[in-house]
Amino acid sequence: MSDQSPGVAGSPDAPSADPAASETPPAAEAAASEEPEAAAEYTPRQVIDDDLGGMSLEDAYAQTMVEVEDGQLVTGSIVKVDRDEVLLDIGYKSEGVIPARELSIRNGIDPHEVVNLGDEVEALVLQKEDKEGRLVLSKKRAQYERAWGTIEEIKEQEGVVSGPVIEVVKGGLILDIGLRGFLPASLVELRRVRDLQPYVGQSLEAKIIELDKNRNNVVLSRRAWLEETQREQREDFLTNLKPGEVRKGVVSSVVNFGAFVDLGGMDGLIHVSELSWKHVDHPGSVVTVGDEIDVQVLEVDLDRERISLSLKATQQDPWQEFASNHQVGELVYGRVTKLVPFGSFVQVGDGIEGLVHISEMSTHHVDLPEQVVTPGEELWVKIIDLDLQRRRISLSIKQAAEGGIVAAEYQEHFGEHAYDDEGNYIGGTGEGQEAWEEYYAELNEDGTPAAETPAPEAAAAPAEEIDEVPAEEAVEADEVPAEEAVEADEVPAEEV
Repeated sequence: MSDQSPGVAGSPDAPSADPAASETPPAAEAAASEEPEAAAEYTPRQVIDDDLGGMSLEDAYAQTMVEVEDGQLVTGSIVKVDRDEVLLDIGYKSEGVIPARELSIRNGIDPHEVVNLGDEVEALVLQKEDKEGRLVLSKKRAQYERAWGTIEEIKEQEGVVSGPVIEVVKGGLILDIGLRGFLPASLVELRRVRDLQPYVGQSLEAKIIELDKNRNNVVLSRRAWLEETQREQREDFLTNLKPGEVRKGVVSSVVNFGAFVDLGGMDGLIHVSELSWKHVDHPGSVVTVGDEIDVQVLEVDLDRERISLSLKATQQDPWQEFASNHQVGELVYGRVTKLVPFGSFVQVGDGIEGLVHISEMSTHHVDLPEQVVTPGEELWVKIIDLDLQRRRISLSIKQAAEGGIVAAEYQEHFGEHAYDDEGNYIGGTGEGQEAWEEYYAELNEDGTPAAETPAPEAAAAPAEEIDEVPAEEAVEADEVPAEEAVEADEVPAEEV
C-alpha cells in the first residue's frame, strides 16, 4: 500500500491537474455569482386597507381643492399665457381664466406685457362657473380692491397720489394709481393745457378731489397740488401786483368769455369787454394763444387768487382820440352802417359811430330813413353834438349840405387851395371833392333829393295851378305835426 495520500488541489504536493478538467464552465460561474442574491429573501410592503385615518375618499378629494365664491380674492400661479387670456392655477378643480381685458387697467394691452409663466398673481373671482363651466377671474378687479383702501385713506388725510399717465381721453388724462384716475385737462396745470399728448408716460402727482367706489370713479387735480406747493410763491406774486400797472404776458388760452394771460407764474383773465374798444363777437378775433401782449392790471383778488386784466386800457381810446381831433360844426366823411326807425347810424371813425336823427336827414319831411340813405352808402355829415362821457355823436346830413369846415384829416384830399383862411371849403378836386359832387348831384336846387323831382306834367302846369295850393295842404307840407316832432326829437337814450 502506498504511503502517498491523494493530493488536494492547490497543495504544493498535489500533482498537476489536467487543464481541461480544472477550468470552470462560464455558465457555472454565472450561477455561482448569482447564488447569494437568489438566496436573499424579498419582503413585500404591507398593504393597509384604510390609511385616510377614517376620512372618506370624497372628503379627501375635497380637502385638496380650494373653495371659492364670487367676489373672493384668490392667489395662484400663472400656468399659461395666450393672446386673449391667461390661465391661473389657484388649487381649484380647474384652472381659472383671466380674460385679457381683466388683466390690467390699461386698455388693449398684450397679456405677455403684464404677466409671465410662474408669476404669483392675486385675482378676484368674477364668476364661479360661466356657461362653459369655467372659473372666471380678474387681476384688474383684485388690484382695484387693494387700491381702494389705500385711495380712501389718502383722500381722508388729504394726501397726494402719484402715477404714470397711461392714456389721453376726451377731456383729460388717465393716471395709473392702482386704478384708473381721471385728471381733467383744466386741472393738469395752473392754466389750461391744449395739447395733452406730451404728458403720456410722465409720472404726475395730484390731489384726490372726488371719489365714488360704486362707479369706480376717481377724479384728480394736479392744479390743486401745484397751488398748495406754490402757495407762498403765489402770495408773494399777488402781493406785488398792483392795480393800474402794465405787465407783459402771453395768451395761454382763449375762451368764449375772454382770454387768459400768463403773467409769469399766474394767469389773469381779460374779459371780452376789456379786449377792445370795438365790439368783439369772439375773443379769438382779437388774440390767439401764444400772443405776447401788454395788459393793465384792473383788480387783484387776494382771497380768491384772481387777477382781472385789460387789453384795451393799454390802447388809446378811439372816442377820446376822435374828440381830441374833432369839434362840433366840422364836416366828416362816413358810411351808413344801420337804419333804425328814428334815423341812421354812420361810422365816422375806427369803431366810432354817430346817429343821424331822422329830422336831420333832409330839409324836407322824411317818413323813413331809407327814403334818404341806404346801408353801405358813403356821405358827408356834420357833427352837431359830441358827448364824450356818454360816447355819443349826433350828426346831420341836412346841415352838411349847407357846407362848413371840413375836418383836418379830409382836407388833404382837397388841397390847401380849396379852403379860405378860416378853413371853409371854396372848391378843389380830389376824392373828397368827388364825394361832394356825387352828393350834390342827387339834390335839386332847393336841396330836395333828385328822386323827388316833380313829374313833367306837374312841371309844365300853369303857374296859377302850382301857386293855388290849398292852405291845409301847405300846412301839411311845412308844418310837421307836433306828435311827429316829439318822436323825432325825443329818441330813447338806449337807442342812441
